[in-house]
Amino acid sequence: MKKKRLIGKIIYHVLVCGLGLVMIYPLVWMIMSSFKPTSTIFTTAGQLIPTQFVFENYVNGWKGFAKITFATFFKNSLFISIVATMGTLISSSLVAFGLSRCKFFGRRALFVAMLLSMMLPAQVLMIPQYLWYQKLGWVGSYKPLIIPYFFAIQGFFVYQISNFIDGIPRELDEAAKIDGCSYYSIFRIVLPLITPALITSTIFSFMWRWDDFLSALLYINESAKYPVSLALKLFCDPGSSSDYGAMFAMATLSIMPAMIMFFCLQKYLVEGISTSGLKG
Repeated sequence: MKKKRLIGKIIYHVLVCGLGLVMIYPLVWMIMSSFKPTSTIFTTAGQLIPTQFVFENYVNGWKGFAKITFATFFKNSLFISIVATMGTLISSSLVAFGLSRCKFFGRRALFVAMLLSMMLPAQVLMIPQYLWYQKLGWVGSYKPLIIPYFFAIQGFFVYQISNFIDGIPRELDEAAKIDGCSYYSIFRIVLPLITPALITSTIFSFMWRWDDFLSALLYINESAKYPVSLALKLFCDPGSSSDYGAMFAMATLSIMPAMIMFFCLQKYLVEGISTSGLKG
């Protein structure tokens, strides 16, 4: 029996490691290709480790386009991602607390509507949203990429935080009410207890906003306002030669903020997903 268990564990770990290598190989290939000369990237595509490491791709990529350095694109992405994430946390936590703790007419209907909104593909809402933002005069600015997130438009975060709040004993609310606390005061008491859920939402929201290409493509029409996700496509020019080395170099740099945030907060991510409220 011990030998069978040992063999089973070995097979399991070999399969998991093999699958992990398959999934991470494109990322490693991109990073290694960023150190290759552009002319040799695809001619030596089967060779993972460069024969000669060059750093010209990072220098050329950081120069950007039309006197706009890549630092500007990073600043734009950071501004959009941070402000939109703050709006998501504020609005989603308030809505989640209201759906979880406040009793009012139509609460269940609103909760069902929120769940249904999560099932709608983004492509279905794309045209109505664009027409709406166009009439508001928001096209060409960051407003469509930021302001909607202050109104809890992403049901995923509302649902996640609401489930976490449901795990907090209601006796805490009753004790606060006896002391004369209002719903706002109770929310301030509950807020520190849902920190894992808030941090989980922060990670997902930041990464989704940072990687958002389609929304920026629809609403941003000035190169100086491009986020990183949209600026990377400028390296590819179908009419002339494309600087893939610089593109891979800037793509490597572009994943660093999300990776740093993930590795720093991964323990809270696991706790926010696996737990629901207070521990006994």
